[in-house]
Amino acid sequence: MKRVEAENYDILFGMEAYQELGDYLNKKEYSKIFILTDTNCYDHCLPYFLGNLPTEIPFEIIEVEAGEEYKTLETCSGVIQTMLELGGDRRSIVITLGGGVITDMGGFIASIYMRGIDFVNIPTTLLSMVDASVGGKTGVDLEGIKNCIGSFVMPKMVVVDVKYLETLEARQIKSGYAEMLKHGLIFDAKYYDYLKDIANIDFNDIEILIHHSVVIKNSVVQQDPKEAGLRKILNFGHTVGHAIESYYLTQEDKKTLLHGEAIAIGMVVEAYLSTQLTGLSFEEYQDIKNCIHSIYGIENIDEEDYVGILDWLKFDKKNSGGSIRCVLLCEIGQAEYNLEIDKELVERGLMEYSK
Repeated sequence: MKRVEAENYDILFGMEAYQELGDYLNKKEYSKIFILTDTNCYDHCLPYFLGNLPTEIPFEIIEVEAGEEYKTLETCSGVIQTMLELGGDRRSIVITLGGGVITDMGGFIASIYMRGIDFVNIPTTLLSMVDASVGGKTGVDLEGIKNCIGSFVMPKMVVVDVKYLETLEARQIKSGYAEMLKHGLIFDAKYYDYLKDIANIDFNDIEILIHHSVVIKNSVVQQDPKEAGLRKILNFGHTVGHAIESYYLTQEDKKTLLHGEAIAIGMVVEAYLSTQLTGLSFEEYQDIKNCIHSIYGIENIDEEDYVGILDWLKFDKKNSGGSIRCVLLCEIGQAEYNLEIDKELVERGLMEYSK
């Protein structure tokens, strides 16, 4: 069984991980298990998970609506109320079964319920396997502002089972793939070179690729668990990407972008900024742009939307002293953080993205 040792917990891969999870739950003698899932996973993932959970500890299933728009304090309040009504105490444990919304929100709920109870992540999407379930970031959105309420708290275990990926449509797979591309762009040029031609990827080997992405993220997180410095490089593409994601989420005439789709756009724009500020070569920028466009197509961002998107930049959590801070590339495989950028340059980047 593959295993990545993180800070005070393990990330386990494959079917054998369920036995270790069961052993852990039984050893800790939890009073009750709360399985937090969403409407999609309830149908497609929960029966499989329950069939592989070797424990006699009583459990309750809490189901919430699927989608980023439900990642709110209101949803959390409803979950907490349900846990109280079902007899949850400080010896209970939360198991999150879902994508990034569920792992972010479930970890946050566990961190505040009765001043903190344990939780385990069972990611069911590619994005949550390579990113959201690992590293201890939890949180919810407020009025469209991504993860502005949250906490750093580590799970007790993460179980990565690629069987869940069989339940996903291609769009969801590509959303998670954006985070894998990001790992290569900020940390491992050879990994990016391997990933960029998606047509040549053998998805029978997806567990190997997920493992490599998890190793990269875990290596960064262990050096900087609470994002005081180096961990910020994991936000490449996210300053602009989150602004686009939030803007689209709050506009009735816009389709909702998946997280990875917005981050893919953000990586192209921030790669362009890198050519202007940190010396990324135009050839490498074009390589990144061509890669993203070939996998995700080109989102039609109207010029009249620029002002709205740029306005969302002020909510980015990396900002300091009123200035917008960003992660940029010196070259593929090497990133710098805390770079100050201005809205005019971002607007030029948005124009360049669409060319």
